[in-house]
Formats: sequence, C-alpha cells, structure tokens
Amino acid sequence: MTSGTVKRVEADSGSGLIAAEDGNEYYFHRGGIKRPLEFDDLFGGERVSFEIETQSQGLRAIEVSRSALVR
Repeated sequence: MTSGTVKRVEADSGSGLIAAEDGNEYYFHRGGIKRPLEFDDLFGGERVSFEIETQSQGLRAIEVSRSALVR
C-alpha cells in the first residue's frame, strides 16, 4: 500500500489526483474508490492509502481508502 494526500477532485469527470509520499502524483477514478469511502466525500486534503495499477495510459491509484490515523 502507498499513502498520500488527495490533491484535487474533479466532480464532473469523477476523477482526481493523489500526491503520494513517494513524490509522484497518481490519477484516480471514482471506480477505484474502496467502500465505505465514497467519491462524493472527497474534497481534497484527505489522507488516503491506495494500490498502484499500471495501465496503457500510465500509473493510477486503485483501492483508494481513507488512511487510519496513527497515534
């Protein structure tokens, strides 16, 4: 699992970008959100965990879920 912060959410296209801790940015689509997290609950700034999938267009985030708080 990789961690990062939701950088941008594009409600019209159902997609967005995650700024990952590895220094890269990953595209995500509403279909890659893991329940119980809902795409419509994302506004930017949320800490998330995700898997990285290779597609013909490049890398993208899938299985996106809210990161658990570390205490």
